[in-house]
Amino acid sequence: MLLFLLITPSITGITYGHTVDSVGEYRVEIGWMNEPVVSGETNAIEFYVSPLEPGLELKDQVFKNGITDLKKSIKIKLIYKDESITLPLSPDHNIPGKYHAFINPTISGFYQANILGTIEDTPISLSMHPPKVEERAYIEFPEPSDLTLTQIIDGHTTLIGDINDLKESVSSLEESKQQMNVGYIGIGIGLIAIVIAILSLVKSKKN
Repeated sequence: MLLFLLITPSITGITYGHTVDSVGEYRVEIGWMNEPVVSGETNAIEFYVSPLEPGLELKDQVFKNGITDLKKSIKIKLIYKDESITLPLSPDHNIPGKYHAFINPTISGFYQANILGTIEDTPISLSMHPPKVEERAYIEFPEPSDLTLTQIIDGHTTLIGDINDLKESVSSLEESKQQMNVGYIGIGIGLIAIVIAILSLVKSKKN
């Protein structure tokens, strides 16, 4: 079984394309919906299925007369290192035989797509490799939108400083309140002494 890439040059110098293979009497093709594909952005694996044309080499086969109604019979198992996820297919309503498996690849690198199920009466268990997922920073300008570790640490340090300043302000306020309360007590005692003195003076005059 022959496996090859349909290469599309890009203005950045990096090439992207779709992977084409065959199983039984069918041509199958996968690739990313949005290219260049970058980590941290919602994307989808495009999956095309069409009959092979008799007498043509696989490299000469093109997608046409797509096979429909495969939504329930085929799934794509996407693998990255030791992790995997099984993705259902969503048919493209404008192009018969074209399907999407939506995914948000969070890490850059190479992913493996295992095509599992049946195409009509033909079983399929095929491993295919879509183009590499590039690092998100590749297209970000002027600065990455994600917080770096340094930014997180700096923010944490600033927060701690603000909390300490707030504690000092509260402590100063409590001390001022205490001093104010002591002052009020002194004034109260002074007023009581004045009242007692006045009462004593009035009583002595009566005598």
